[in-house]
Amino acid sequence: MFDLRDRGYRSPFEQLVASLISARTRDETTLVVSERLFAVARTPDAMAELPEERLIALLRGATFPEPKARDILALSRRILDEHHGSVPGTPDALMTFHGVGPKIAALTLAVGFGIPALAVDIHVHRIVNRWGYVAARTPERTMTALLGVLPRHYWVEINERLVPFGKWVCTGERPHCSTCPLRDLCERVGVTESR
Repeated sequence: MFDLRDRGYRSPFEQLVASLISARTRDETTLVVSERLFAVARTPDAMAELPEERLIALLRGATFPEPKARDILALSRRILDEHHGSVPGTPDALMTFHGVGPKIAALTLAVGFGIPALAVDIHVHRIVNRWGYVAARTPERTMTALLGVLPRHYWVEINERLVPFGKWVCTGERPHCSTCPLRDLCERVGVTESR
């Protein structure tokens, strides 16, 4: 979402749609698919006008393009009908849209609205638990734990910083501990083998 923001796709609607596309889809693919879609439709009214088959074709490459197309069309229409064309700016309102859970709502608020919100994906979950900063079994529980210990002014930044760190340094399997700049600060919880 941060890469898309930096490429000019920063509206709450674009961030909401791209976050939905990103579910269970690699970031690199999300970027390509989102840019292809936004070349055709960047607003709720333009999106709602797309035939479902066209939207499915635009979403090819992302996981589950058919259900995502249905969800994007439905939320676009609801934004128009129920919210006068503006994406609602609260987690509860965002999570009334099918397919939008806490992580997607938090990314939309944080990146699209600039509202402090904590989005915990698998990278953030793995890293803060590996560091020993929190101890939680699921990303949802990690989010709850972080809300209690992480200062609010880091809520947006933690996702932006830890996702690339988790992809390239603190990887899921065999993290690069020998070259990690944070090695001396990390408890390496659960690390049995590293590079």
